[in-house]
Amino acid sequence: MVDRRRLALLPIERWPTRDQAAVSRWFAPLEVGRLHLRERTWIPAMVPWRASPEGEVTDAVIAWYRRFAEGRPGAIVVEATGIRDVPSGPLLRVGHDRFLPGLERLVRAVREASNGQTRLFLQIIDFLSIKRRPDPAVFFRRFLKIDDPLRARLPAELADLPEPELREALVAASPDDHARWLPPRELESLRMGQRERVTDVHLPHVRELPRVLPELFAAAADRARRAGFDGVELHYAHAYTMASFLSRKNDRADGYGGDREGRVRLPLEVHAAVRAAVGPKFTVGARFLGHEHLEDGSDLDDARHYALCFARAGFDFLSISKGGKFEDAKQPPVGEAAYPYTGPSGHECMPTTKIGPPGPFGRNVPLAAAIRADLRAAGFDTPVVTAGGIASPWQAESILERGEADVVACARQALADPDFFRKIREGRGEEVRRCLFTNYCEGLDQKHREVTCQLWDRDHTSPSPDGLRSADGKRRLVAPPWS
Repeated sequence: MVDRRRLALLPIERWPTRDQAAVSRWFAPLEVGRLHLRERTWIPAMVPWRASPEGEVTDAVIAWYRRFAEGRPGAIVVEATGIRDVPSGPLLRVGHDRFLPGLERLVRAVREASNGQTRLFLQIIDFLSIKRRPDPAVFFRRFLKIDDPLRARLPAELADLPEPELREALVAASPDDHARWLPPRELESLRMGQRERVTDVHLPHVRELPRVLPELFAAAADRARRAGFDGVELHYAHAYTMASFLSRKNDRADGYGGDREGRVRLPLEVHAAVRAAVGPKFTVGARFLGHEHLEDGSDLDDARHYALCFARAGFDFLSISKGGKFEDAKQPPVGEAAYPYTGPSGHECMPTTKIGPPGPFGRNVPLAAAIRADLRAAGFDTPVVTAGGIASPWQAESILERGEADVVACARQALADPDFFRKIREGRGEEVRRCLFTNYCEGLDQKHREVTCQLWDRDHTSPSPDGLRSADGKRRLVAPPWS
C-alpha cells in the first residue's frame, strides 16, 4: 500500500556523493567575526521537555543533545533556557549558579560526541506569566475583578447587585452576554486564560522590565560562558518578552515602546549588558522575527530595521524566524494554557505539508534573504541563519548559492534523523530518515510531553540507548542508532 504521507515529501531525485558534499557550500566552514563554524549546518533550538521539574539537566537531556552531536553539525543551539530562578516546569534554567554543574556536563557530552567539531550555543529566554484557561464558574466566583468600570457595562438589573449575587448571575449568563458585558482583557482571561503583556505597566514587575532584564540576561550569559558554551543566542522571537518589546503592538510610553527606536531600545541594552559581562571573545547572537504574521503586527520592514540596528551594535549572528504568537492562538481546553503555535502565525512558524502556497519547504527563506541583502548593502558581514522546512541538501545549497543566508538550519529534519548531516557528508543520503512535516513533534510540545518523532517512535528493531522511555513508557526518548 502506498504511504500517502510520503507523497508530500520534497522530491530528491538523487543524493550528493561524498565528493559532491565535500565541495558544497553547506559543508564549507564559516569564519566571520566571533562566529567560527566547521560547516554551515545548524540545529536550532527545540524544547524537548526533558529537564527536571526544577530546571536541571537530566540524563534524558544529555542523551538528546549527545544524539544530535553524533551527526556533527556545525552548531547546535540548546533549547530556550530561562534566565530567572523561578519555577517553570521541565524547562532548562540558567538563573542560578546551582545549574552550572548540569550545564557543564551537557557541554562535555556534546564535545565528546562530536569530537569537538560542533559549536554549542545556549538560547536564553525570558517570558511573562500565562495562566491556564479557567472553568467559567471558577473564573466568575474567584478571579473576576468586580469594580465600577465593570458594573458600568452591565444591564441595570445586574449593575447594583451585591457582589456575591452578581458573581452568581454572571455564572448563569450566556457566552454572548459575557462577550457584551466583560472588558476585553477580562473576556480574554475567561476564554484563553490570563496572560501578562509587556504593556501592562500598571504591574510593577512589568513596568520595571527595562531596568531588570539586562542584568538577568547578562548573568545568564556569563553562566553559559563559565559552563563552557561557545556562545549564547538571545531569544528575541515568537511570543515571549523580548519579541513583545520589538512588536509593533508595544505601545509603552516610557521610551521602551511606540516607534521603532523605542521598541528596539531594550533589546540593544540587553545585548550591551551581555557583551560587557562575557567579554570580547564569546559569541552573542539573536533569534528574532522576520515577520509576526499578525494583523497590525510587525512586518519585514520592521525586521530589516532591527537587523541593521543589531549589526551596528555588533551582534555576532542573526537567526530569522516567523510568527508563533499568542494573539492568534487557538482557544485552549479548560485547564490548559494557550499555545502560541496553534494559530495562523504559529502555522507560518512551523508549516506542515497542509499549508497553502508556496508550501512548507523554505517558506520563510525570503525573510532572511531580504534582511541579509540589506545588511550587505550597508556594509555589514553579520552572518544570517535561515530555517523552516529545510529538508534537502540541494535546497540548502541553492539557498547559500543565491546568497539568501550564510547558514542553513534544520530542526524537524534533524529531529527525524540526527544523522542527517553525517549521512549526506558520507554520500549515504538514501539512508536518511526523512521528516514527513506532520508536526507530530509539535503536538507533543503543545501538551508539554517529551518531544519525539513519529518515525523513530515506531522503530522497535533497535534498543533505545540508555533504555530511556517517555513517562508513559510508550515512546523511546532517543533516535535509533545508525550503524
